Amino acid sequence: MIRGKVRGVGFRFSTVEVARDIGLSGWVRNLTAGEVEVLASGHPDALDRLENWLYRDPSVAGVTKVVATGIPYRESLDFQARPTVDSPDRFDNLTRD
Repeated sequence: MIRGKVRGVGFRFSTVEVARDIGLSGWVRNLTAGEVEVLASGHPDALDRLENWLYRDPSVAGVTKVVATGIPYRESLDFQARPTVDSPDRFDNLTRD
């Protein structure tokens, strides 16, 4: 879950481009509460690169928090932007494994 100034700045499409460039698969979508949700799958080093990128680029965005959690590997061939969905009630219990 990505929080901060991440809506209306091309954040999803930049995330798709970066994730594809570093060999990740998965998706990114806006949530109605203003956050952006990313599901990314791939090599741990590539996942770390994506997380680092989320904090610093695109420069017009202002990420204040990345909440990450480990999930089982899901094989996919692409990384794509998905439509906006309703926000779940809480994300406070997510942790990174």
